[in-house]
Amino acid sequence: MQATTEAPRRFTPGGWQPIDVQNNAHAVDLAQYAVNEHNKQAHTRLKFESLVRGESQVVAGVNYRLTLAAKDEILVRQYQAVVYERPWENYRELNSFIPIT
Repeated sequence: MQATTEAPRRFTPGGWQPIDVQNNAHAVDLAQYAVNEHNKQAHTRLKFESLVRGESQVVAGVNYRLTLAAKDEILVRQYQAVVYERPWENYRELNSFIPIT
């Protein structure tokens, strides 16, 4: 048995944990929801392009902090969105949506 020098991953209760966004249909659905909800609230016409990365935080439900790419009429920019979800109640809420590039 070989010893490893890698530090073990620590789980912090209530802390943000990375999620795998590759082939993650639920995470992409949440990112699309964030863009659509932002469009309704801000009267914009952004179009979802891709999900770049994501993190989740277990609370009384799950917070998702998503970095996504969306296009306005000309430019593709990155945004950070926080979506709160209680899937057992079919409930979602967009808590923030800010440009980061």
